[in-house]
Amino acid sequence: MIIDKDGNISIITQEKASIIELVKKLDVMYERFKNDNIIVNLTSLKPISLQEIVEFLRLSNNHRAAKNSFVIVSEKVNFDDIPDEIVVVPTLHEAYDIIEMEEMERDLGF
Repeated sequence: MIIDKDGNISIITQEKASIIELVKKLDVMYERFKNDNIIVNLTSLKPISLQEIVEFLRLSNNHRAAKNSFVIVSEKVNFDDIPDEIVVVPTLHEAYDIIEMEEMERDLGF
């Protein structure tokens, strides 16, 4: 797991371990980036199943309830199967766009 910081955005890149291991690590380390917007970059992993994406749901819901963005990046998922409660985009650029849009919405009171 590689953690990069870009302003108020923490970018967590997973290269080898399983999704379940990553979610457990994020739970343990959550205090470290609870006030940041989070991008979980899974682009270097094999195709990701819906079940693996759902592993992030609780963490994503909690983070979004605290008025922060949580975005997963992977082009190796079936986007039609992704629940609306979790944000998954195919590129890092789109993840930044989503965060920028959500920050504008929060600033406007939405």
